[in-house]
Amino acid sequence: MRGYHFSDYKPDDSPSGGFNELLNLFTQLLNYTAGDAGEALAWMNELDKQYKLTNNEYAMGDFIDDLKDKGYITESPTNGKISITAKTEQTIRKSALEEIFGKLKKAGRGNHNSNLSGIGEEKNADRREYTFGDSLDQIDMTASIHNAQINHGIGNFTLTERDLEVEEKDFKTLTSTVLMIDISHSMILYGEDRITPAKKVAMALAELIRTRYPKDTLDIVVFGNDAWTISVKDLPYLQVGPYHTNTYAGLELATDLLRRRKTHNKQIFMITDGKPTCLKENGRYYKNSMGLDRKVISKTLNMAAQCKRLGIPITTFMIAQDPYLQQFVREFTQVNGGRAFYSSLTGLGEYIFEDYIKNRRKTVR
Repeated sequence: MRGYHFSDYKPDDSPSGGFNELLNLFTQLLNYTAGDAGEALAWMNELDKQYKLTNNEYAMGDFIDDLKDKGYITESPTNGKISITAKTEQTIRKSALEEIFGKLKKAGRGNHNSNLSGIGEEKNADRREYTFGDSLDQIDMTASIHNAQINHGIGNFTLTERDLEVEEKDFKTLTSTVLMIDISHSMILYGEDRITPAKKVAMALAELIRTRYPKDTLDIVVFGNDAWTISVKDLPYLQVGPYHTNTYAGLELATDLLRRRKTHNKQIFMITDGKPTCLKENGRYYKNSMGLDRKVISKTLNMAAQCKRLGIPITTFMIAQDPYLQQFVREFTQVNGGRAFYSSLTGLGEYIFEDYIKNRRKTVR
């Protein structure tokens, strides 16, 4: 009998160049090109020349044809411009979710159960005796029958209230969230792309809510000189503009959106890398990008205090490390009673997912 023959492992450095591998690269590049499919494909052609992404059996032209046939891109018959489709937009969101949530599960984050239990959606390992008011679906019948047999014997089966055993459940609440994204010019300054990770987080969070918490709501607010809402499908195309940072306008719009929501739990997540530098008064912009302007800061802090009175906590994700900016964030957080994270770009998604899932858990006494 020959058995098994072992030899040295020699990895194959040549890429497979299949459709799925190229699609993954294509969707990643779309995040950097603000959804410009033509530019992303041009990058892929250059990468193919340099790194040989494809092979003789499956070349870049074959990939582009497959993108069209499978409904990922369309080509305009008039000017030949290539655009992505709704299918691609969803693929980008799913890719962002897998990238961020995969890291979250691997790191063990995001599984933050409340230390107290009550009527809810997810069972946990806790058991207790039945008390008046418990719902029937909480009763563990197998364990209750087992208790009855131990307590009364199996010859004459008797089941009493004291034999009943209840399964505890973690209580989840419906949550309305506004995600604020800073699109001021500083988000691409100093050679660091900060807007792409922010977009990825927004797309992943939107996909998480759509698939796992469909009753929750998510609104997305972008703010520069002004603030406005965008839809989830607009996220791949989001770009930084030549804007200052009107944090006050963003918070004002976010608060107005949450006032209309009927859910009890409401929260604001704000991704920013800088200080407030702009206000709009009587149709004109008041700007001061040189420092922490007292007028701008005062109105912004007043808005944070108003959110606190409305029961809307603000979680700030500051993706900058300047000490004077951190001092502003600390004061802002203290006024609102919210939370602040000083996050790197690589850990931004994990922090936001962890905080979102944690905040969905309601303490029940």
